Amino acid sequence: MTSAVYIALVFYLISSITFFWSGFKNSLEKMAFSLAAAGLAFNLVILVMRGRISGRLPLSSGYDFLLTFIFITVLMFLIYAAKYPVRNAGGPVIMIAALLLSAAAFIMPDKSSGLAPLPPALRSPWLTVHVLTAAASYSGFTLAAGLAAVQLHKLNQIREETIYRVVSLSFALLSLSIVFGAVWAEQAWGSYWSWDPKETWALVTWIVYAVYLHLHRQSKWRGKPSNLLVVAGFIIVLFTFFGVTYLFSGMHSYS
Repeated sequence: MTSAVYIALVFYLISSITFFWSGFKNSLEKMAFSLAAAGLAFNLVILVMRGRISGRLPLSSGYDFLLTFIFITVLMFLIYAAKYPVRNAGGPVIMIAALLLSAAAFIMPDKSSGLAPLPPALRSPWLTVHVLTAAASYSGFTLAAGLAAVQLHKLNQIREETIYRVVSLSFALLSLSIVFGAVWAEQAWGSYWSWDPKETWALVTWIVYAVYLHLHRQSKWRGKPSNLLVVAGFIIVLFTFFGVTYLFSGMHSYS
């Protein structure tokens, strides 16, 4: 299983570099696209293997969440790139996926084999919907940040409405994740909201993107300020996962 992680990482890294070097050359873009798809296949293999070994969906640990987050991110990008001619966004998006997988491989290696029985609080059907909507929202914010970075460097004229739609969908998914998590928390701990560090930073993330969606309607905020806010929101997403996980303790400490 560990070897599959390294193989996926190599594919993602080479794909990202190829995207950066493609310079709008169609042949190189196709190669980078194929490499990303190969990395995605190995990413899926890892998730399937962990699911078969544990006998459940691989969603119960921070390591599993990260693998799922990466998988959905790359899948979203490949679907988007197949539909729209802005594959140069693959450079930053796939590089983020590679860096996240590097974190899983080198920062969290002790958790790669951690398939222990679920704690009682996690034995709930709410686990699946809460974690999947959270991972999908994070993935959407990653794609939006990659598109915004391309726009900031004027590598391609991506329509702002495209970024707006990606953020809108991701915001809706994050909202659902927070609601599902609150319902689950009430059933597990008797309270919908406890200001756990991860809950608090999920709310901060929600507010940042809510501000973006509101300001986007004002013409003076479009362009660079809007794209910078999308990138800033993604940095907060990363802190919500990595920073909160390693710097604070709380009910989400198991992740």
